[in-house]
Amino acid sequence: MPAHDVILTAPMCRLGASFTGGALTRLDFLPLDTPVSTQLDARARQLARELDAYWQNPAHPIDVLFVPQGTPFQLRVWRTLMAIPAGQQTTYGTLAKLLGTAPRAVGQACGANPLPILIPCHRVVAASGLGGFMHSSSGAPLDVKTWLLAHERRAD
Repeated sequence: MPAHDVILTAPMCRLGASFTGGALTRLDFLPLDTPVSTQLDARARQLARELDAYWQNPAHPIDVLFVPQGTPFQLRVWRTLMAIPAGQQTTYGTLAKLLGTAPRAVGQACGANPLPILIPCHRVVAASGLGGFMHSSSGAPLDVKTWLLAHERRAD
């Protein structure tokens, strides 16, 4: 597990955030029993404020500087994901057609996403169901995906 600069609360889990300079570079879903950071620097305070606004209003655009690290293909997929509005979903197959690739490749890029929520890979589902999340097909990751999708349905 990577070290995090700060651990924040979320309604369904804890979030471990990592920064490089002023930019958020990683956001990880952690178990609810993970201790929360008590001291927040300016970057963490801004992230916490933006996430709190998102928890209150799923259509709130999160305004923090973030820099995803990935391959050119992953970055292309992630840019496409950021165009999916809160409360809407698409399928791996639809994205694959749009990007001229295979659904499995889109799924792998989604699973490698270092900044979930900001890059909303949870909005991508299988043609016949929920699909996976964070390279998992069951358990806590899918519980988080289900929670996020239900939360964002409020944005419709």
